[in-house]
Amino acid sequence: MPIKNRIADLHADITEWRRHLHTIPELLFDLPKTSAFVEEKLRSFGITDITTGIAQSGLVAVIEGRTNTSGRTIGLRADMDALPITEATGLDYASTHAGKMHACGHDGHTAILLGAAQYLAETRNFDGRVVLIFQPAEEGGGGGNVMVEEGLMDRWSIDEVYGLHNSPGDAVGTFSIRAGALLAAADEFDITLTGQGGHAAAPHEAIDTNLAAAHVVVALQSIASRNVDPVKQVVVSVCTLRSDTDSHNVLPQTVRLRGTVRTLDAGVRDLAQDRLQAIVTHTAAAHQCSAEINYMRGYPVTINAEENTVFAADAAEAVSPGVDRNVPPIMAGEDFSYMLNQRPGAYIILGNGDGPTVHHPQYNFNDDAIPAGCSWFAEMVEQRLPRVG
Repeated sequence: MPIKNRIADLHADITEWRRHLHTIPELLFDLPKTSAFVEEKLRSFGITDITTGIAQSGLVAVIEGRTNTSGRTIGLRADMDALPITEATGLDYASTHAGKMHACGHDGHTAILLGAAQYLAETRNFDGRVVLIFQPAEEGGGGGNVMVEEGLMDRWSIDEVYGLHNSPGDAVGTFSIRAGALLAAADEFDITLTGQGGHAAAPHEAIDTNLAAAHVVVALQSIASRNVDPVKQVVVSVCTLRSDTDSHNVLPQTVRLRGTVRTLDAGVRDLAQDRLQAIVTHTAAAHQCSAEINYMRGYPVTINAEENTVFAADAAEAVSPGVDRNVPPIMAGEDFSYMLNQRPGAYIILGNGDGPTVHHPQYNFNDDAIPAGCSWFAEMVEQRLPRVG
């Protein structure tokens, strides 16, 4: 069965919702306009079991099937927050909030789950319950973890949980997935090197933190090339290098480095952290500098359960034949991982067509992907909670 007919009929409406959400991007947990819009739409579908204020601005809504002999509950999740990016699309529905932009497609994810919600509320062609999870603060705030800590899974008796993310560069409306590690653990580090400032013309009278920082940046790349098993994956990226001076002839007293470590394996994650700390400490000491290291563990690896990956791929195949069931792992991070650590489930990738990548000021969610996304959510429910008789 391809795109569901009712969802195809709703495509223009869902597109309108998505574009409205695009105009009002909000950050992290502070999503008053977005949350209010989502709640208004859910109520207009006749959904009354709605809880607001989960993780500050998240919403959880329940749709009861025509029957509930199974006693089972499926969770469907969409993220709602935007990014602190100035939009450069020139769209007539561009962001009206300065310095904020839906540059990752969460407006699309939210609209897709709303579209699936309307379909499921109208048809209720399933045996059990559906819990709709509208989550804040995926972009760095760990809103998924906060919702879990506030009792999401137990409070609503969720048995399985599913989510999706769009992917620019993949054919629009197609799906890809893999069992096991799909997305990486995302850790961050802050390093401060302290030496002795001085005149650039007399480097022997100073302790050059710039030189130490340069050696640290290069040495950290040995983690991937010489410490980690070549068949496993790790990324160590220094993204910021900033000294306490802005001069042509002053050697700085301190230099700060900031960056990220991405891994797909718990053992590699531990190894990378240990090696980073040792390399920075000893490289700094070799250059007569001291090092202060703040290593912050972020989102864990997003791991799709084996059986649920098959369920998700089968539902996708019913919507868009030719699902890639063994897509290579992606080194981006995702806080849906916290939900998958609590319940079996799966996260799937939805093709967004050609265009700028996510987190780019010219990115835009492709509305042509909406019917496939909505149909996949609906198909997941109808396949996992089939009506009997």
